[in-house]
Amino acid sequence: MNDPISPISPASQPPLHCPVAIVGAGPAGLMAAEVLSAAGIEVHLFDAMPTVGRKLLLAGIGGLNLTHAEPLPAFKARYGARAADCGRWLDAFGPQALRDWAAGLGIDTFVGSSQRVFPRDMKAAPLLRAWLQRLRHPASGVPVRFHMRQRWSGHLQPLAPSSAPPGYCLHLQGPQGQTEVHARAVLLALGGASWPRLGSDGAWMPWLAQHGVALQPLRPSNCGFDVAVGTRLGWSAHLQQRFAGAALKGVLLRFTDANGQAFERRGECVLTQTGLEGSLIYAASAQLRDGIEAAGRVRIALDLKPDWSRNRLQAELERARSGQSLGTLLRKRLGLTPAQVALLHEVLPPAQRHDPAQVAATLQNLPLELVAPRPIAEAISSAGGVALEGLNDALMLQPLPGVFCAGEMLDWEAPTGGYLLTACMASGRVAGLGLAAWQRAQPTAASTCAPTAAEPQIAKQPPSDITGDIAALG
Repeated sequence: MNDPISPISPASQPPLHCPVAIVGAGPAGLMAAEVLSAAGIEVHLFDAMPTVGRKLLLAGIGGLNLTHAEPLPAFKARYGARAADCGRWLDAFGPQALRDWAAGLGIDTFVGSSQRVFPRDMKAAPLLRAWLQRLRHPASGVPVRFHMRQRWSGHLQPLAPSSAPPGYCLHLQGPQGQTEVHARAVLLALGGASWPRLGSDGAWMPWLAQHGVALQPLRPSNCGFDVAVGTRLGWSAHLQQRFAGAALKGVLLRFTDANGQAFERRGECVLTQTGLEGSLIYAASAQLRDGIEAAGRVRIALDLKPDWSRNRLQAELERARSGQSLGTLLRKRLGLTPAQVALLHEVLPPAQRHDPAQVAATLQNLPLELVAPRPIAEAISSAGGVALEGLNDALMLQPLPGVFCAGEMLDWEAPTGGYLLTACMASGRVAGLGLAAWQRAQPTAASTCAPTAAEPQIAKQPPSDITGDIAALG
């Protein structure tokens, strides 16, 4: 899919006038655009990337996890401190509503063994293709107009008070230079700061701060962590060279968070060059990150044999070895993988490896210290951003009437498993509905705004196939 680059005017030409400008063509921005289009409001959607939904495409490479099938109260609880706020969004567009919406695009979904919900074909491209077709050619409403390769510069200034209704001037930079846009209302869906190569780099933080918008620092979420083993930072060279990338399946993670709450969960994690990552670590990433910020490091324990009793483990270890090495015994008698054996050797001193009781205890309480989250650019998502306290229930910024925000740029976080995408789209729907209501309430607002003769027209080209974008994402 190659969305046409609109030949919009450079700064020396008249500005582009539009009822609504959305900046950011990810799931939140697209959902807001759909709501406004259905309400009969013309939307111009701008994005710095060549094509829309690039992070959605990346998520779909391994199978697009749309949402989760657990009961809604448990679903809402996944948003931690922001459960009440995100819960209100989900009341407007929850997991079942998302599945129904996908079905309306012709995309069937199914519930996997983990209760995660996926498209039947496990791909993002067909869904995104159908979605864009509906946005461009809605059965009712106003077509959405796309402007790609247009990067917002941070310029956001109110128009003259005499303008009716009031609005904002934005500057965007594209292949043909700077474009000035005059919009009656603005919706920002700029993402956080994870995966900046896909367009979300957090550059908007100081720009909004200048307008008095309340912000929280952007921090990595659903991320890996660096480890310390004793006095050494990181793994030994042997483990790095031989086992980085190896999975630890069916292990149990235990730790106590900064608030004194015990965390215990079973799942899968992965050894990396510097520490640990994977779904089990991501599920605890918020507590782990906060604990490191509070105390400098967090001590965790891994149970490599959670299904075995301590007595059974010790009994197997006490059997005559018949010349077998400890590693061979652990693999053959206990079923440990080579990576798990290497991890045991990493933390257990040689003098203690001949003590069955000590080995058994370590296997079920393997101690590690996490000392730093991986950089935010490596994270699946980010926490922080626009503080929800600075927005009204419709997600309009209190210091900037007529400017709305949605998606990951808001200060909330959730684990992987469909929770991120669902809340992003739900927030986009809430913001879109809020903007439509706000615009209808303006005394002289019109639902659409046709360009003048001097204004540029959007080139109409049929969308091409999306597979090239998937390949470009690697």
